[in-house]
Amino acid sequence: MKKYLQLHLLTAYPPSNLNRDDLGRPKTAVVGGRTRLRISSQCLKRTWRTSPVFKESLADHVGIRTKELGRQVFERMISAGASKKDALEWTALIASQFGKLKKGKEEDPGQGLEIEQLAFFSPSEVQAIEKLADQLVDEKRAPSEDELNLLRKTTNAVDVAMFGRMLADKPGFNIEAAVQVAHAITVHEVAVEDDFFTAVDDLNKRDENLGAGHMGSVEFGAGLFYQYICVDRGLLLENLDSDAQLAAKGLRALVEAAAKTSPTGKQSTFASRAYASVVLAEKGDQQPRSLSLAFLEPIAGRNPLKDATRVLLETRAKMDGVYGACSDEHVLMDVAEGTGSLHEILSFVAE
Repeated sequence: MKKYLQLHLLTAYPPSNLNRDDLGRPKTAVVGGRTRLRISSQCLKRTWRTSPVFKESLADHVGIRTKELGRQVFERMISAGASKKDALEWTALIASQFGKLKKGKEEDPGQGLEIEQLAFFSPSEVQAIEKLADQLVDEKRAPSEDELNLLRKTTNAVDVAMFGRMLADKPGFNIEAAVQVAHAITVHEVAVEDDFFTAVDDLNKRDENLGAGHMGSVEFGAGLFYQYICVDRGLLLENLDSDAQLAAKGLRALVEAAAKTSPTGKQSTFASRAYASVVLAEKGDQQPRSLSLAFLEPIAGRNPLKDATRVLLETRAKMDGVYGACSDEHVLMDVAEGTGSLHEILSFVAE
């Protein structure tokens, strides 16, 4: 098995605001001295792992990231007949295995069941927690020390195996991410623009008031984005406890989600849904490398997709010429040229 899988995607988005900063503007980055639109890796990873493509493909092998699992366990115990005092005490012991708990308030003692940091739970860990909660209520007792060993060093959650888990208070159960995701950037210079809009009051008969019922503005941008993803396939397999079939299924789901799903930001305003126009997948044991160098100088031609594809492949060939082959095998899908297919890409990444 080749150790590394590298993916390079070109995706064109029409006017959109897919990933906003703290002021509501599309995120940007200065690359090669020019402003580019940017979609953060955090945004992309959440888009993929919560997408229907990912969830439907992997069913019971997707984790949950939350601070609120303690509250859910508490409510489960109360529903099963535990007293409030016992449920609070037993749930706090369980939830504290996954992180430091917040201090509860007198008016809301359940707040003391909330974990201070977002924690990733695998389906097997959630099942173990629920089973223990039910057992404690049935037997009317607190959990033993051995029963509180609920954390797992490997996981059956593909997204946890791919994107990792960090538990500040339980570092022995951290899971190193097998998938590295770069921030997507436009291959060309951009200008963030303002869309001024008005809304009309339906009951305004215009006999006295000719003005709009509401005015506002939203900022947006458009562009062709380059996206790079690197997968350590050996680490992914290790994180999934050597389940090769699940690892292959996970890689297919990841690539399909990356190619076909868009971040949800402002979609009702812009309907900026897009599929990847170009997908280049590579496998090999060589040290991975991004091809972002291809776009250090922004694309400025009239056909940015064609030009970007050409520059991407030229840069890949030149790097191979200078360093030697940077991968052992590859497959390309190009929508504009009508060559390759997503099916071929998915078969390639799962082999």
